[in-house]
Amino acid sequence: MTKMTTAELRGYQQICGKDGAMMAIACDQRGGMRTLLASDPAEQAAITNDMLGDTKSDITRYLASEASCVLLDPLCAVPRVVDEGVLNRDTALLIGLDASGYDVSPEGYRLSRLVPGIDARRVRELGGTGGKIMVYLRADRPEANEHNIAILKQCIADFAKEDLLLIVEFLTYQLERESPEDYAAKIPSLVEEGTRISLDCGAKVLKLPYPGTPEACASITRIAGDVPWAVLSAGVNHATFLGQVEIAMKNGASGVIAGRSLWKDCISLDRDVQREKLKTVAVSRLREIQAVIGNYRRKAA
Repeated sequence: MTKMTTAELRGYQQICGKDGAMMAIACDQRGGMRTLLASDPAEQAAITNDMLGDTKSDITRYLASEASCVLLDPLCAVPRVVDEGVLNRDTALLIGLDASGYDVSPEGYRLSRLVPGIDARRVRELGGTGGKIMVYLRADRPEANEHNIAILKQCIADFAKEDLLLIVEFLTYQLERESPEDYAAKIPSLVEEGTRISLDCGAKVLKLPYPGTPEACASITRIAGDVPWAVLSAGVNHATFLGQVEIAMKNGASGVIAGRSLWKDCISLDRDVQREKLKTVAVSRLREIQAVIGNYRRKAA
């Protein structure tokens, strides 16, 4: 397994809290955020990048300022949150490299995409502490992953050349003609084997879907070795995610990179409503997650 360099380790320390655990607020979504802000497709299409930038700025100001790190995109949010003084000086900044959405192969496999013009050098120029790349993986279908593994290797090599921290994330997905029950049964192995693929590509820090069981979490910790991994929220409700965080931390996770479970029902095109809910509802949820993380980090110490 590939260990972090001194520069990468320094970046990793900055995205972690004082307890040494990752606690990052993810709001690099674009398409998914539009669907939360408006239910009608025409209304969604009318939401501009600047409007998304307003929402991301509020999430950064009122929620991410209470965490150790924020994950943002380079189209709507960065450099705006830096140039406008929204980003707290003590909050680290991760910048997402992956484009919104995906292409689909003739076989029905998801093909990940990158935001044009965003590489390690550009992340550094934008003031990023590091970057984040997300690709789709179906570890049980090697032919599904060739395109996405190539993207993963390209990004890992680019960030290594620049000696800049890169968080590697992958998502699994249900195939056409695959029943929900069959897919759900495969999730633990898909996440475990996706972890192996990411490590084989040279990942040094991982952002992973909840793998479904305590046993799978423990297995991922064994597979990852010294490579830290954070669990993502995948938009589940807060109570569900809180339970997942507890299980993941108990079984070796190094923290959380969470988005929609914190703010999905707090954002609004009415910014006064949005700001109030972020300051109250979202921050309260964050405090509960931080308490769980802190409890297990103290036990580990």
